[in-house]
Amino acid sequence: MRFQQQLSFSKALNFHTLIKILVDPVLMIASLFILTNYFQDKITSQYVVLSIMIFALTFPGVWVKAKSFFEELFNTFVQWFLTIGILLLFGYATGYLNHFAQQIIVLWAVITPVILVLAHLLVASYLSSKYYIASVKKTAVIIGVNELSQQLFDRVNASRELAIEVKGFFDVISEQSSSDFKVNDIELMGTVADLPEYVKNHKIDLIYIALPPSLHDEIMTVLDDLKDTTASIYFVPNFFMADLIQARIDDIDGMPVVAVCETPFSGFNGFMKSISDFILATTILCLISPLLIVLGLGVKLSSPGPILFKQRRYGLDGHEIVVYKFRSMTVTEDGDKVTQATVNDKRVTKFGKFIRKTSLDELPQFINVIQGRMSIVGPRPHAVSHNEMYRKVIKGYMVRHKVKPGITGWAQVNGFRGETESVESMKSRIEYDLDYLKKWSLSLDLKIILKTVLLVFRDSKAY
Repeated sequence: MRFQQQLSFSKALNFHTLIKILVDPVLMIASLFILTNYFQDKITSQYVVLSIMIFALTFPGVWVKAKSFFEELFNTFVQWFLTIGILLLFGYATGYLNHFAQQIIVLWAVITPVILVLAHLLVASYLSSKYYIASVKKTAVIIGVNELSQQLFDRVNASRELAIEVKGFFDVISEQSSSDFKVNDIELMGTVADLPEYVKNHKIDLIYIALPPSLHDEIMTVLDDLKDTTASIYFVPNFFMADLIQARIDDIDGMPVVAVCETPFSGFNGFMKSISDFILATTILCLISPLLIVLGLGVKLSSPGPILFKQRRYGLDGHEIVVYKFRSMTVTEDGDKVTQATVNDKRVTKFGKFIRKTSLDELPQFINVIQGRMSIVGPRPHAVSHNEMYRKVIKGYMVRHKVKPGITGWAQVNGFRGETESVESMKSRIEYDLDYLKKWSLSLDLKIILKTVLLVFRDSKAY
């Protein structure tokens, strides 16, 4: 759910929002310019082009206040190494890297993450300070007493940086009203008929309407009565109580529409995901090509049958794709019924047991990534027969196919790899897949890749 976006005063760029989206790109570019100016007489056009690329990669910034110093350190360094990695790979592949002074680039790569961490700590401290909160503090009231208004109230109180003080609640007197809903720590100030006078007398800045659409007439009356005030009014639709995927407000020729289930890889995000997948997959395949030859020979010599195991699985938007793996079993099932591998499965060959344990059997899927069928990180694809079975018993199962399947995923690095022994186990895996769709960022992808590498040789669920 994206209440934080809804509570950021809509699309208005207040100081709090502006800091979050600009702090990283501005500091990255500023540190580059300062170092360039210090070691060179002037800033050349190459550095200007590089700064534009940095801004394109990092704007809008994704920085949020971390719960601890170590979390801040990890998040910042992961985001930075992902950014600098993409820039260096692009520079090396195009030869553009030769146009820059090596000393400047090395110092910039080392100093910038330190500057970012210090800046984040200073900004977090300032945004939580009494001085800042007092300078931007706004008062608010919420119309409606229900589960939605309770959640809104809790989130406002939990986000000190929003600097919003909820003075109380007003409710609609109606048979459809949910005024009998008991909300913690809430003072009911009166009915909506009392609202305009209260707003004017107490100089209320913000009004949040958390009423169900069934009270359309009452909502329109409230809006009409509030025209004589200067308060900003926001409608919090109750479908935000649902488990939304990449919710956002858009428009079609001026008519507002709300996305409640959308892929995170639309527009620039999709471009960045595709570019990073292609560059990383190509680089990895070049580096591991000798290993692929050795593994192919191992599969061929260990048991009769093809080297590669090809299986139909669901890809983006539920379209069937063919996924490659090194064959690790004596069978190559791809029919209406596919039996998952279990502990001490007799179908698994001796060499197959080794490559499954170390996840080396998955390496041919980097070819799938270059083909555009898969991503390096995403929900793991299941056999078509398993998809057809689970989509009937798990709500929201097919939503995971709003993105390309991945070689590794958020569920796998959180303990849900290998055989799913029950529907409940599969439900837990799907919950992580959907959580990935909600939280996606390039830094999250890198975090999953790093965790996957660490898990390869110590995952007890690989067999």
